[in-house]
Amino acid sequence: MSGVGQIPEEDEIECIVTFLEMTARPKGPFARLPMNAPVSLIRAVEPPLRWFFHLYDGVGEHHAWTDRHHEDPAKVLAFLHDPNVSLFSLMHDGWPGGFFMLDHRKPGVCDLAYFGVAPQLLGRGYGKWLLGEAIQTGWDREGTTRMSVNTCTLDHARALPLYQRMGFSPVRRVVERRKRPGPAA
Repeated sequence: MSGVGQIPEEDEIECIVTFLEMTARPKGPFARLPMNAPVSLIRAVEPPLRWFFHLYDGVGEHHAWTDRHHEDPAKVLAFLHDPNVSLFSLMHDGWPGGFFMLDHRKPGVCDLAYFGVAPQLLGRGYGKWLLGEAIQTGWDREGTTRMSVNTCTLDHARALPLYQRMGFSPVRRVVERRKRPGPAA
């Protein structure tokens, strides 16, 4: 067992985290929403913590998204309610099918803090469309000169290539240990 409060080594897995950025707004065109898609994109203003975790777990439970569960809930809520952070939910047929969060707390930088689509919607074109919306929304904020995002080898296998096709370029890689993902639900 590791130190107090740490994850036991047998419950960890090694991954490579790739940090990417874009330094100019991409020209597009961006992917269109599939025809007649029962989808809406809604910004959540000061959402409750349970809404964030519903989205976070719905997208990330199969990809070892656990970091926020180990943080002080008051810290996570302060992040969610920061006026320079925005959360957008993709609603599909009335249920949350994905989300993205934009973090503009650092002057000039828009960090795509979270992005993902629920497993039930993969392969339908929603991910590419949603990422395009996130990128356009991030660059729409006056003063933005750079967008950043990171992904790791535990994320969906198409995440890194999609970020690159949409205009992000890798700037560095690091090896990290994360909590091992649980069984698929």
